[in-house]
Amino acid sequence: MTILAHKVYNNTTRLPNIKNIIAVTSGKGGVGKSTTAFNLAISLSKLNLKVGLLDADIYGPSVPTLVGEKSFHPEVEDSLFVPLKKFNLQILSFGFLIDEKQPAIWRGAIINKALNQLLFDTKWGELDILIVDMPPGTGDIHLTMCQKMPLTGVITVTTPQDIALVDVGKSIAMYNKMNIPCLGVIENMSLHTCVKCGHTDAIFGEHGTDKLQKLYNLEILGRLPLHTDICRASDTGIPLIDINPDIANHYHQISEKTLINLSKLPKDYTAKFGTISIVPK
Repeated sequence: MTILAHKVYNNTTRLPNIKNIIAVTSGKGGVGKSTTAFNLAISLSKLNLKVGLLDADIYGPSVPTLVGEKSFHPEVEDSLFVPLKKFNLQILSFGFLIDEKQPAIWRGAIINKALNQLLFDTKWGELDILIVDMPPGTGDIHLTMCQKMPLTGVITVTTPQDIALVDVGKSIAMYNKMNIPCLGVIENMSLHTCVKCGHTDAIFGEHGTDKLQKLYNLEILGRLPLHTDICRASDTGIPLIDINPDIANHYHQISEKTLINLSKLPKDYTAKFGTISIVPK
């Protein structure tokens, strides 16, 4: 599979070694955004793509737990962070830089500088896709990241519950205003099936994500179940595919739809043009 570089937005410049940056967003905490971002990155790597994962959630970095590396501290080479290489991914998180129990009591300007360093001052290798686990909300941090980060597109994660849909809708609207395309929405915790009796229950309601689909004209990339194996995989730092391949298949289908929608976006042809210089006679 060949992945092409696509257009970036808001007058940003694409990083030469990263073809596409996809932000996984929610606008709401607690909907499973980080877990979805990690498993999406794993699924994309299973397609023989070169994938990176950047945890941009400064206040609540979850990636160190998800990858089972709470004690990892990145080395520095040539004044650049060296990302963790695990699960065939290149991984970096703010959680690798501070103690697990230490809160990030920082104001916006400092956080924006930290996020800028995580992206631009890291020794990323050649990547087809860099998945960015965004912090929840729609504040100053997100606006700054949209203006400075060369994003190709975003993916939105939600639960079908109305209380989540309100905030997630605001997040989608924000990215629309920033002219950053949304590749689709993922409904997490969609259904729960009892392992003993087989009864299926929509614990957080039904058809909620359908409202977002109609309101913002988005494709539903997939509906993920509420299952204990997803929780167990996340807490133990073991990829879901090694615990429950059937459920992991949901993420594989989502990754394939993501690539299809990515292929429909405008391509980036800037690398095709040589440098033009004007020399006076």
